Amino acid sequence: MQDHLQGLIAQALNALVEQSTLQKDSVGAIQIERTRDPSHGDFASNIALAMAKKAGLNPRQLAEKIIAALPADKALDRCEIAGPGFINFFLSKSASTSVIASILEQGAAFGTNALGNNQRVQIEFVSANPTGPLHVGHGRGAAVGDTLSRLLQACGYRVDREFYYNDAGAQIDHLARSVQARCEGLDPSSPEWPQDGYRGEYIVDLAKAFQDKAVIQAEDREVAASGDIGDIDAIREFAVAYLRREQDLDLKAFGVEFDYYFLESSLYASGAVDDTVERLRDNGFTYEDDGALWLNTEAFGDDKNRVMRKREGGYTYFVPDVAYHLNKWNRGYDVVINEQGADHHSTVTRVRAGLQALKAGIPEGWPEYVLHQMVLVMRNGEEVKLSKRAGSYVTLRDLVDEVGRDATRYFLVARAPSSQLTFDIDLALSQSNENPVYYIQYAHARICSMLNKLANTPSASVSDAALAALSEPQEEALIKELDKFPEVVKQAGQQRAPHMIANFLKDLAAAFHTFYNAHKVLVDDATTQEARVALCLATQHVLQNGLDILGVSAPESM
Repeated sequence: MQDHLQGLIAQALNALVEQSTLQKDSVGAIQIERTRDPSHGDFASNIALAMAKKAGLNPRQLAEKIIAALPADKALDRCEIAGPGFINFFLSKSASTSVIASILEQGAAFGTNALGNNQRVQIEFVSANPTGPLHVGHGRGAAVGDTLSRLLQACGYRVDREFYYNDAGAQIDHLARSVQARCEGLDPSSPEWPQDGYRGEYIVDLAKAFQDKAVIQAEDREVAASGDIGDIDAIREFAVAYLRREQDLDLKAFGVEFDYYFLESSLYASGAVDDTVERLRDNGFTYEDDGALWLNTEAFGDDKNRVMRKREGGYTYFVPDVAYHLNKWNRGYDVVINEQGADHHSTVTRVRAGLQALKAGIPEGWPEYVLHQMVLVMRNGEEVKLSKRAGSYVTLRDLVDEVGRDATRYFLVARAPSSQLTFDIDLALSQSNENPVYYIQYAHARICSMLNKLANTPSASVSDAALAALSEPQEEALIKELDKFPEVVKQAGQQRAPHMIANFLKDLAAAFHTFYNAHKVLVDDATTQEARVALCLATQHVLQNGLDILGVSAPESM
């Protein structure tokens, strides 16, 4: 409807230009917004206010001329001028209720759009070091990344999900030494325990599996443990494969699967890191100082230059990141989005600077970043900090085991990624209206239960006469919520903001429960029943479509 109204205004402005009432260069961008107060109509535009100065007219006078030039349209009941020159649009009854027929006709496709124009987009998320179980912060990244992937698919993008394994560097060495120490019978209280060693109980299980010569089937290889506790390289290879598999199992249990897995070690093995460094050197953006190799990132907006190769040898972590993103660029993606923790904020500028210094034709501001803040887990009003399995943090598996996949996914995506999030276990477990997951799913189950009472399967079509019967305030409020869904999906896709879907579903569930509590659906009057059944069926479709974007189930009974 917003697009339709924009089109009507555009026709009116063109007519005014042809009449010489307006000059063509005075015509501005047309914005349409929903009104908050129903007495102000359904939609409003500030076009007369925005154009008045250039047009040389009083805003209210211009608004009058625009309204007079609007073509006749059955979607409009009337237009009014409000305040200094806002144009308020009141929709006809048929236009307001037509969304129900559209939903019933389109089904699972309702809410989708062509925003992405079939562009290829890669979304990298989670990308945890394979050094231990996934923590709740990784869980938030998984929920946001996977929901964003589903959202952009609904917006017409071709989406690839990718997990980047940091399987090289000091942390992996700490992991291998920790497993070796456990194999030797040491524990974290021992004086000989490795400095920066990992202390969780999972290291005990890992060490036992290595000594038992277990075989691990990872995504891209099979690794058999040798059992030789003196072979640190064999321990390292087995430990990484073991924990990669554990993380994969956690993510699949969470309803998250990836199209591609990329190993940091492959960038070294293929020579991509060295090639990237040479390219930066050849382009004149590196220099030696105090035994270290530096990149002139200040030339691309960084606050200071960055070390690439340390004095004692070895590349800093952002160098393989630059090589990795060059690899992404060469794979031909139109859009690349990195969903990462807020602690990666400092890497954004230097990675982009490194990519610009490569002179590879990569646009400024590429790739995009969605950064999420930390998660605080609460139970009984107190923070939960530790997991026996991990030893020092709350794991994703702890949360899923405690409250279930659906509640975990919803709660972790329900707020903007840039906001800190408090995960209240007690709330997530409660079966009350205060629990948004329960509230939304109960709305869907409530509709299914009601539809099951019908003697015949409800029709996927509805007559105009029946829709005209929907005139109660609660019915009209629910119809307005349903009508918002396509624009919410589009706006959420544009802003890379999956939490907008979660918030919309909560509002939709509230509108449905209010309607359902106020009015019986199965009534004697056939026309009224047909209309209300259609309204409920449309609501069920939209709840299902929205929950699917979140990766949350839509139960038929509760």
